Amino acid sequence: MTTVFAITGIVFYLAAAALFMGKIVNQQSANKRLALILAILGALCHISYLSQAIVVAPGQDMSITNVLSLVAWLIAVSMLISASVMPNIILLPVVFSFCAMTIIAALLLPVRHIMHIEMQPGLVIHITLSLFAYGTLVIAFLYALQMSFITRKLKQKGAALLHSPLPPLMLVEGMLFKLLLVGTGLLTLALVSGFVFLDDMFGTTYAHKTVLSLIALVVYAILLIGQRLRGWRGRQVIILTVIGLALLTLAYFGSRFVREILL
Repeated sequence: MTTVFAITGIVFYLAAAALFMGKIVNQQSANKRLALILAILGALCHISYLSQAIVVAPGQDMSITNVLSLVAWLIAVSMLISASVMPNIILLPVVFSFCAMTIIAALLLPVRHIMHIEMQPGLVIHITLSLFAYGTLVIAFLYALQMSFITRKLKQKGAALLHSPLPPLMLVEGMLFKLLLVGTGLLTLALVSGFVFLDDMFGTTYAHKTVLSLIALVVYAILLIGQRLRGWRGRQVIILTVIGLALLTLAYFGSRFVREILL
């Protein structure tokens, strides 16, 4: 049944991505409601698959592929919720295609990392905060890319974008900084919870994660302070958002990718 949920989720996600892409290319050629329904079904199949793939007999399989797929699911659900508030169609094909790819990776790559987090409530809090922080900052990165794309299109076409499916630039920019603020707050709480509940944040196992996460936190703090005090917009915001996410990705997945996939 696990494989059935995985394959069905992949199909639903890819179908939704194709419909949304058609909506972007030709606004009259695709049914947005059908695309949303397919995406919701994909998300339901996705979490059904993950619940069986992660919760296993010896404990919880928190392999890099399962964790990455869980983060992708959180992002997909967040984007589906926000789709009812603001037009973010341009991001949805990317998000749903990425979700499908993470399910494929979890199916095809035979990696396992068994944990017993039910025996460590503090670790559950730390992992939950870390996942939500990373997911929020990934979404912020997507909005930064969207902001860059809209800015470039405005410079090229100007008023021609008035009837396009792209959201207003100021709306995207406002959402970006809200996401950065929330994500930075969650990252701060995740790090604090790590120091409170884990004994060796600077030990051999966690040292690189801690250092990279702290540097990422400083980058995001500089970004928010610069925007608040100096009105940073455009290139500075995009560059720092990319740097911060790259540092977090290395912190969360870098060593595990080498240990679980390459070795």
